[in-house]
Amino acid sequence: MIQLLFSLIFAEMALIVAFVFKTPLRKLVIMGLDRLKRGRGPVVVKTISGTLFVLMVATVYNVVAIQRRWIQDGAEVNPTDQVILAKHLLEASLMGFSLFLALMIDRLHHYIRELRIRRKSAEAVKKQNRVFDDNRPPAPEEIKVLEDEMSKMRGMIGKLEKQLEEKNKEAGSAEANAMALKKQSEGFLLEYDRLLEENQNLRSQLQSLDRKFSFSESKKVM
Repeated sequence: MIQLLFSLIFAEMALIVAFVFKTPLRKLVIMGLDRLKRGRGPVVVKTISGTLFVLMVATVYNVVAIQRRWIQDGAEVNPTDQVILAKHLLEASLMGFSLFLALMIDRLHHYIRELRIRRKSAEAVKKQNRVFDDNRPPAPEEIKVLEDEMSKMRGMIGKLEKQLEEKNKEAGSAEANAMALKKQSEGFLLEYDRLLEENQNLRSQLQSLDRKFSFSESKKVM
């Protein structure tokens, strides 16, 4: 337990040192803490911190109980109790120090993020102020460059307008062709219906003529 607490404290101290000095490691640490504070990370950290706090309180209670027993008994102090008392005191101290360092890491991370946000906003304000405060007239070379760019842009705009007109004309002609083809297909359909109707009429006439011819042949035979 003591070795684990020492490892935890040294790790927290290393994180604090990484926060203090501006190195690429600090960016990695900040990114890792940002990810840790998303999702279920805060719940896990709070659970571990609460468990560690409860263990610290129980250890302190054991220390107080041993001291009360010594006072009530009034006997000589047992070396075993002294060792146990020292162990509990060391564990309680390490737990409290680790919780304190964890709180310091959380606050440092929060303040560094706030400082970065304020710096970014201050830089943006400075840039805007520079743009508004820069009232010097442009140099002739800059004016010439801008005029050349404007002429190029005007030429490109003219070309694009011509292309747009050509596309509109092509679209209009295509639409007219489509309408003509539609009308032509409608005429073909009407003509097909008319021919189909005439074909049916001719078939009915042929059938009637066949019947009459067969009837006349039957009469001749009789």
